[in-house]
Amino acid sequence: MNNNSLAKEINLLHARICSAISEPNRILLIYAVAEKPRNVNKLAEIVGISQSAASRHLKVLRERGLIQAQRDGAQVIYSLADERFIQALELLREVMLDQLSQQADLIKQNQPNER
Repeated sequence: MNNNSLAKEINLLHARICSAISEPNRILLIYAVAEKPRNVNKLAEIVGISQSAASRHLKVLRERGLIQAQRDGAQVIYSLADERFIQALELLREVMLDQLSQQADLIKQNQPNER
């Protein structure tokens, strides 16, 4: 595999991970399994979605390598595949908070002075 195809493969994997976290409920599911491995029913309850919706989201996260599933008798327990995914999400949150703060500052600067 040459450098160009390796770069393309990395970009494809990057895009797949980003598309997996583009849905808010999936982000909540990632945080929930990072806190503690859980089954689909508990995860659905925590996130406030149906069991079938949770299953669909968990399938996407599992296919993209963000979470892993392990059978425990009749149930499947989901856990985070790599702690660095939480670090990445937290870094994104910091960037977004900085952006919001900058936007708020701009709005304040452009407000007419009240007397």
